[in-house]
Amino acid sequence: MFDLTLFILLLLAGLSYFSHNLTVAIALLVLIVVRMTPLNALFPWIEKQGVTVGIVILTIGVMAPIASGALPTTTLMHSFLNWKSLLAIAVGIFVSWVGGRGVSLMSTQPTIVGGLLIGTIIGVSLFRGVPVGPLIAAGLVSLFIGKM
Repeated sequence: MFDLTLFILLLLAGLSYFSHNLTVAIALLVLIVVRMTPLNALFPWIEKQGVTVGIVILTIGVMAPIASGALPTTTLMHSFLNWKSLLAIAVGIFVSWVGGRGVSLMSTQPTIVGGLLIGTIIGVSLFRGVPVGPLIAAGLVSLFIGKM
């Protein structure tokens, strides 16, 4: 029997791989493995907690230079004295807010997720883009369509 969902996941994983978007390719391959094994019982948990776990892991990665001492506290303190650093702080606040809107939008309108993935793959493969987080992309979509 033909499984259209599995086919779509494989197609997206292949496109992600060939467009050098290995993060999305690996994520899709993990989901394929979960789908095709007894681990599929984890899908309700993944759907409910996956974004939170991902954000925790991402936050650990971002904060690691501070925790390891690779980013000295003096550098952090100087961030408040340079206009470029202040601009970076403002943009960071804005992007975090937009990402929060993205989480809300993706949970209320899951049909957008496919479009975000396809758009990311096209942007990476055809326009030499960088695969930014789908939460930010969803947040920007929410600004355009006026949904939260």
